[in-house]
Amino acid sequence: MLVEVDFPLYAVSDEGTGNVLVAAEEVEGFFVDPEEEPTEVAFLRAHELNKGRRRTEDAVLEIMNRRQEKIGEYFIGRVVLGDTGQESPDGKISRVPYQYFGNRCEYPGAEKIWQRWATGATLHKGEWLQWPVSYQSAWLHVVQNSWFASNHGSAQVGVDCVAHLDGTNISTRSGFFCALGEAVNGPGGYFGSNLDALADCIASRFTKGSTVKIVWKDFDTSRELLSDAFLDSVMGVIRESRVDITVC
Repeated sequence: MLVEVDFPLYAVSDEGTGNVLVAAEEVEGFFVDPEEEPTEVAFLRAHELNKGRRRTEDAVLEIMNRRQEKIGEYFIGRVVLGDTGQESPDGKISRVPYQYFGNRCEYPGAEKIWQRWATGATLHKGEWLQWPVSYQSAWLHVVQNSWFASNHGSAQVGVDCVAHLDGTNISTRSGFFCALGEAVNGPGGYFGSNLDALADCIASRFTKGSTVKIVWKDFDTSRELLSDAFLDSVMGVIRESRVDITVC
């Protein structure tokens, strides 16, 4: 799913001062497979560049939407500015490379998903299912990153709710957490990314006097696609938290 970006989606700033080092439309070398270790991260079609600050020890990469609101964040660490490309007639700099010493995002698919989220268009129910199955872990990563970068709590729904899960849509562990986050908090919602995080979300949300029920339709289909050990662990976490769950 290709989304054209014509605004600065990526902004690198110094954590201490908040000064922007570079703001650009694209980045290469950051969303990469864990086995890849490029020594350089380059920002393409830069709208803004602070040439006076050639290095920083505490760089932060922010993901910005079309309205220039922060929707995601990565702590980078040390970066050193390299030789920049030429400035085009519209004032954008073609390429701004940085020698890079920090961690990268280990979900290559997150790059395209961030582009979609940054448009500001409303996320639709089940939109995560429109991406290839191989992108579900990247979608979950974006959900989690954005949820905390935007200072959301563990849940946004009312005090009484029923979360509906469709087992025919849950074929991966990441898919389970995508489905549960959406069921509890709506499209793009987060409610855990692993068993420990699920327990934390339940503890912070579902034990405050709310009436909560999870209905898992076509549970047997999920059991065919996921391991018994994982599903047994999920059910254990939910039941230990005294959340009512019905499988059918």
